[in-house]
Amino acid sequence: MNLHQFRFVREAVRQKFNLTEAAKALFTSQPGVSKAIIELEEELGVDIFARHGKRIRGLTEPGRQVVRAVETILQEVEALKRIGKEFAAQDSGSFTIATTHTQARYSLPPVVQTFSQKFPKVRLSLLQGNPKQVADMVLHNQADLAIATEAIAEVEGLVSLPCFQWEHMVVVPNDHALNRQKTITLEDLAAYPLITYDAAFAGRNKIDQAFARRGLKPDVVLEAIDADVIKTYVELGMGVGIIAGLAYNTNRDTNLKAISAGHLFGMNISRIALKQGAYLRSYVFTFIELLAPNLSRKLVEQALTGERDTYDI
Repeated sequence: MNLHQFRFVREAVRQKFNLTEAAKALFTSQPGVSKAIIELEEELGVDIFARHGKRIRGLTEPGRQVVRAVETILQEVEALKRIGKEFAAQDSGSFTIATTHTQARYSLPPVVQTFSQKFPKVRLSLLQGNPKQVADMVLHNQADLAIATEAIAEVEGLVSLPCFQWEHMVVVPNDHALNRQKTITLEDLAAYPLITYDAAFAGRNKIDQAFARRGLKPDVVLEAIDADVIKTYVELGMGVGIIAGLAYNTNRDTNLKAISAGHLFGMNISRIALKQGAYLRSYVFTFIELLAPNLSRKLVEQALTGERDTYDI
C-alpha cells in the first residue's frame, strides 16, 4: 500500500464516488485510479466501496473506517511536510517562549527587540505563567523554551541552563525611614507590612525561608505576580515592597528608592529550560545567546544530548 492509493481513495470520496472526476482532480487517468483502489482493497482484504456493476455507489462499513484512517494518515503526512519546510527555512518560522511576567516585562524586551531585527520573518510569541506552568508548556510542546527562576531546574524531562543572576530589592517611598539606614536587617523588615510576590513567583520561597530561619513572621499584607503592582501599592503607602532587582529602574521609578537585599535573601538565578532531546532551529540558539552570552550553541547542544549535567554562570 502507498500514499497514491490513499489519495485516490480520499479524492473518490470527495468527488462523490465519481472516479473520472477524481482522476481529473489528481491529474491522472481514471483506469489508473480504479486499478489502485482495487489493489488496495485486495491488500486490505475488504471492500472499501460498495459497487453496482462497475460503478461505485458509496462506502461499505469497513470502508468508512478505512477512509477515516486514510484522512488521518494524509493529514500527518501534510504535517510532516510543514515541519520539514519550517525547519529547513532557518531564518523564518515560529518561536514560542514561555516565561514569567517579571522576565517578560524586564529581562526580555531588549533581547526580543534585537532578535526581531535579526530575524524579521520569525513569528515570536510570549506565553506567561508561573514557573511550573511555563515548564509544563515546554514539556507539552506548547513552547520552545521556558525562562524562569530556579523552580524550573529540577523538572523531569527538561534541560535547565543558568542565564544570569539577580538579587531582591526592598522598595520604599522616597521619604521612608529605611532610606536613612546604611543597611537593613530582616528584623527591620519584619517591623513593617510587606508587599511582595505570590508564593509561586520570583524567588518568593527564598524570602520566606530567610525569615523562617530567623524565627520571624513577616506581615505580608499583599501578594502579586507583577512587580509593577507591588510598586504601585508601595507608592500608596500600604507597605514595604520586596521585588526582583531587575524590576527596578531609577529613571522610571522616581517615586521609590531601592535598597539592596541580596545579603538578606541570597542570589537568584534565572534559567532557560528546554525539552530534553529537542531539535532547535538556528534562530533559537541565537536567541539563547542574546539572552545569555555564556550559553553558546555548542554548550546548549551538549546539554540537550545529556553530555553534561551541570553548568555554572
